[in-house]
Amino acid sequence: MDSANARVRDFIAKEVADWDDEVISVARFKAFSGQRSDWQASYIFWRHLIIKIATHFRLLLIRPSQIKNDWFNRGGLTPLCLDHVLSLMYNEGDITRTADLVDPTSGRFSQLVRKVSNLITRSATPDIMAESSVIVTALLKDKAAEVVKHLSESHWNSSCIITMKKFQDICGGSDEASVILRYMSGCRTAQHLSVHKKDFVEGVKISLSAGALSSISDFDCDVLYLIWTTEKLQQQLDVTDRRYELSRKSALTSLHSGNKKLALKYARELKLITQSREKCSSLLNRVEEVLGIIADAESTKKVSEAMQIGARAIKENKISVEDVDLCLRDIQESIDSQKEVEKALEQTPSYADIEDEDMEEEFKELELAVGKEAQVSSLEKTINSAEGRTALEAAEFISDAFSNLKLSDRPAGKPGITQVVSEGDKATKHLEMEAV
Repeated sequence: MDSANARVRDFIAKEVADWDDEVISVARFKAFSGQRSDWQASYIFWRHLIIKIATHFRLLLIRPSQIKNDWFNRGGLTPLCLDHVLSLMYNEGDITRTADLVDPTSGRFSQLVRKVSNLITRSATPDIMAESSVIVTALLKDKAAEVVKHLSESHWNSSCIITMKKFQDICGGSDEASVILRYMSGCRTAQHLSVHKKDFVEGVKISLSAGALSSISDFDCDVLYLIWTTEKLQQQLDVTDRRYELSRKSALTSLHSGNKKLALKYARELKLITQSREKCSSLLNRVEEVLGIIADAESTKKVSEAMQIGARAIKENKISVEDVDLCLRDIQESIDSQKEVEKALEQTPSYADIEDEDMEEEFKELELAVGKEAQVSSLEKTINSAEGRTALEAAEFISDAFSNLKLSDRPAGKPGITQVVSEGDKATKHLEMEAV
């Protein structure tokens, strides 16, 4: 306990930089007086620090006397305002008492009466310092959510049944488990189970979905007893295995020491242990088989209910069978396409075994090839551009030349250049070219 308090004090010294400042400490440690606005900042400081410590160290249950006398003790000085701080935290719902939570072992009617009476008789300023322990509300909610998340990883149904021992192991202790079970029972996400047969067996049924739990049935109690039986048989197997290992080591030791008589005794014991283990293992397998059948039956029931809901929805929305069949075909085609993609990806060669140096050399070669290709492409673009410009200039030149020429039929005698073309006795035609 002293080491735990020392860790808390070290945490406070790191979180509060001015914790050892005498002037500030005197202001913080004095009792509240006057209007709330005068001590509001001090109250927020203490409230924030208490919740932060509890959250950091995962302290679901904290003792008020420990908070005052151990956590915040500075050379024998304790905060005079801490009684008021805890009372305000209680009134504002930051902390609560175990008595305020629903008792899961009582009946539903008793729980309702207890809840109403707590609301009516709850004092505005309870003596929190007289409580043996109080509960940090924010941490309580987080731990309840962690329990549901932990169980959801190993259970696929909307609810599950576990023994009280396993529930306590998940919660981190019997006290924490009792508080968490009370809180979850109040939220109707968990219910206490008990079976009175040869042994008294306790368990918890927990909702793993957003909905509330249904009422407890005899079937739930039978399932709890089967689960408890598997845990007991598994414990017996563990004990048997340890005994077997000890007897085997003793037999080997006796044999090495030359005491064959004692070694023979241990050998007989090993045979009896082996026979006992086989019987226990066979019984465990039978119980697990029954639990497996129950789980399959529950899954089948869920599937049947889903099919009924689907049929009802089809009727209500007036969907034809052809539409449903077409939708199923589309879904199947999508699944087949996805499987083909996955198969292609699986057949793709793995590059995990290729050395980094080989990859770097291939990458450099690829860079050089890309660089050469870029140069060739650039040169081709330059040549094509030059040829394009040459062709364009030639076209413009020819266009200008023809635009400066005029072709006409004129009679001879006009000044200029006259060219006569004759063919036999045909008429002579004068083509005159004039430069403008």
